[in-house]
Amino acid sequence: MSDNNNFDPSHLETLDRDLGRLSTLEQATAYVSRPLLGMGLALLFVVFAAIVAALVFGQADNALIVVIAAAFGAYMALNIGANDVANNMGPAVGANAMSMGVAIVIAAIFESAGALLAGGDVVSTIAKGIIAPESMGTSASFIAAMMAALLASALWVNLATWIGAPVSTTHSVVGGVMGAGIAAAGFAAVSWGKMGAIAASWVISPLLGGLVAAGFLWFIKSNIIYRDDKIAAARTWVPVLVGIMAGAFSSYLAVKGLKKIVKIDLTNALLIGVAVAVLVWLVMIPVIRKQSEGLENRNKSLKVLFGIPLIVSAALLSFAHGANDVANAVGPLAAIVQASATGDFTQAIELPLWVMVIGALGISFGLFLFGPKLIRMVGNQITKLNPMRAYCVALSAAITVIVASWLGLPVSSTHIAVGGVFGVGFFREWDTERRLRKARSAMSDLPDVAPEERRRRKLVRRSHFLTIIAAWVITVPAAAILSAAIFVVIRGITL
Repeated sequence: MSDNNNFDPSHLETLDRDLGRLSTLEQATAYVSRPLLGMGLALLFVVFAAIVAALVFGQADNALIVVIAAAFGAYMALNIGANDVANNMGPAVGANAMSMGVAIVIAAIFESAGALLAGGDVVSTIAKGIIAPESMGTSASFIAAMMAALLASALWVNLATWIGAPVSTTHSVVGGVMGAGIAAAGFAAVSWGKMGAIAASWVISPLLGGLVAAGFLWFIKSNIIYRDDKIAAARTWVPVLVGIMAGAFSSYLAVKGLKKIVKIDLTNALLIGVAVAVLVWLVMIPVIRKQSEGLENRNKSLKVLFGIPLIVSAALLSFAHGANDVANAVGPLAAIVQASATGDFTQAIELPLWVMVIGALGISFGLFLFGPKLIRMVGNQITKLNPMRAYCVALSAAITVIVASWLGLPVSSTHIAVGGVFGVGFFREWDTERRLRKARSAMSDLPDVAPEERRRRKLVRRSHFLTIIAAWVITVPAAAILSAAIFVVIRGITL
């Protein structure tokens, strides 16, 4: 009884504080261990890929080489998922058209579907003809070069992801193959004309993507946002814009994403796109009219009309990316497999199904484990996106690839998408400044804005802009130097 009378409430407060500290400690432990869990699961996938290669090759003479190459290929696929896929999903997530979880699920499904259903079944030249295979001399030298290229490009993309820079995995592989080729056979082994075209794409890809995205944003602002009756303007123009998007993606998939299923030339792809665009435009007229009923005449209401098209565009971009870029992960691996099995390294390279599966699964796992960082960076941290702006970025990616294919220009999907984000941001800066000047000329009593305030109002983060541009410029030489060094090490070990 006396114990109850002497009860001290401060003991409960002390217990609450202790429990609070324990809860905070548990949260901190979970936060710290999350990256470790991701790295552990990634390591398990790399081991899984090596085991699959060992089971497929069994007791073959070069089984160990293929097993190591499969591990490198799995590592590269993980890095493509962590870095490249952000370009497709970042704008939609940044515009709040979908959550991070939904984006990851959609991207994983469509990336895998693109890789397995429409992924290229033959790679006619190693890394798009960067080096001449016959210049390598022996199959052992060729295999060592491909191993070095695979590991070097994966390491470089891993580093870029860590610093938060979306880089072109295609250019990383190209740089890796070039560096290993120079180390193995000298500068004469490299197709410098092809390398010049790739260097030109560093400028062409983001500029085209940015200009197209900015052009569509200007159209939306002029014809919908700045109109007195925004909803009436949206009923007229949103079906047209969705039809253009559907037509662009139809042509894009026909040209780039369905090569394995059926080969379609650019002219027929454009005709397919026009037919789909007209059909979708007609279908969307009553749909948009229904969606717009009861909406208030303000910009926020317009976001509703662009949400679903934006989600569909992100899914289609992921499908096309899986169909095309899975070869970046498994192309050198397939070359190693063929050279190890047959000794032939100068002919077209078949992509075995098990190699494609490793690439598709690796991209999905990499996206799930490490993708959110780059998705947030592309979607939120370069410039502020809403559904209309993100729609312009997605549409720009499809149209720019079609234009580049028509002109015969090699372009990077990463550079196009990020260039589209930059284009939208810089256009908003220009348009805001233009409207401010117009208002100031109409109202002479408006005060001038100080230079410091002008810099603070910039709508594109200059630090991210400069970091990304620098990463793009040094991707090929950095991957090449790293690959050459790894090739020297591999040859030193195997000799």
